[in-house]
Amino acid sequence: MSVHQHFIIFKPFGYLSQFIYELKRKKKLLGELYDFPIGTMAIGRLDEDSEGLLLLTTDGMMSEIVRSKKIEKEYYVQVDGIINQEAIEKLKNGVEIGFDGKKYITKKCEASILEMIPEFGERAKKIRDDRHGPTSWLSITINEGKFRQVRKMTSAVGFPTLRLVRVRIGNIYLNDLKAGEVLKVDIISV
Repeated sequence: MSVHQHFIIFKPFGYLSQFIYELKRKKKLLGELYDFPIGTMAIGRLDEDSEGLLLLTTDGMMSEIVRSKKIEKEYYVQVDGIINQEAIEKLKNGVEIGFDGKKYITKKCEASILEMIPEFGERAKKIRDDRHGPTSWLSITINEGKFRQVRKMTSAVGFPTLRLVRVRIGNIYLNDLKAGEVLKVDIISV
């Protein structure tokens, strides 16, 4: 019986949450960050333009267990404009977004304004100049994960997402990992 390996990584902006990309365009893949063993897979995904906590494993059953549970995922989100409490309340209660060509009402979630700007360092691609107006940060915690859901949610309340960083999956936190860092762990327990 082989021993499985598990990893916690800070997926940088501009990387796909996968190891193989069959299409013609050159994309940055997770395998460029570390010498992962054969059979390593991401548990869940982050979009190419999203950053933060991603769990990897060689254990397919572990991947299924984590993805099948309704595990909380927390994101720190930088939005265009100064978000207000009214928008936060709408996010908490569920907003209408498009998903698979249909309208979908998101489930209730946790949302709050972050008073302190998170220190993630500069992103590989500059977000924009301050000349384009103010930005603000919020925390959103969901236990579902529709395609680009958090981005669609903030847009639905009038505050488009500029930067999205996942900081927590269950009880696993990003902590002080920096973009591109990989931490090998004995077990993944969310």
